[in-house]
Amino acid sequence: MHPNAAFRHDDPALLEQLIREIGFGMVFATTPDGPRVAHVPLVSSGDGAVQFHLARGNALTRHLDGMVALAVINGPDAYVSPRWYGDDPNQVPTWNYVALELEGPVRRLDNDGLRAQLEALSAQEEAKLPTPAWTMDKADPDYTAKLMGAIVGFEMTVQARRPTFKLSQNKPADLREQVAAGLEEAGSSAMAAMMRGLA
Repeated sequence: MHPNAAFRHDDPALLEQLIREIGFGMVFATTPDGPRVAHVPLVSSGDGAVQFHLARGNALTRHLDGMVALAVINGPDAYVSPRWYGDDPNQVPTWNYVALELEGPVRRLDNDGLRAQLEALSAQEEAKLPTPAWTMDKADPDYTAKLMGAIVGFEMTVQARRPTFKLSQNKPADLREQVAAGLEEAGSSAMAAMMRGLA
């Protein structure tokens, strides 16, 4: 998390929205084999936990149950050119970004919990697509069971949230708008929209 308090947004609804809209992140843990990371789809349980699954052969799978781990969700990011601040010679390049760190103990899910997670995850992502939505009951049950045997589901009880929304909030409003316009022109429309909506 960035140390500047201006870059924090602690609105729980905003953080839930970030998890839901991005739907993908990284889980980090220190194992007896050293630090490891896994790239995972994420779904919020809605009650202070996030769920994810890993391939059975992933380097983290055999260690995570009962460990404290860190999940990171990265939102939009973009390079900020000093020229977007005008002619001020005391400006330097920076990077605007959105990131959310979640920390907490992890427990392994049973088969019913894994299936519920996969159903929730596919429903979350299918809702972003045109209808009709795909659902797990459309797949062959034997094939689904075989694939589920190759993955392991987990749930992290989130005990700490460390969000960073670095959107040039340390600059005056007119300069923030100049940066947003520059980002939009450079093709970083998601970052520009976030700056205008949250900063």
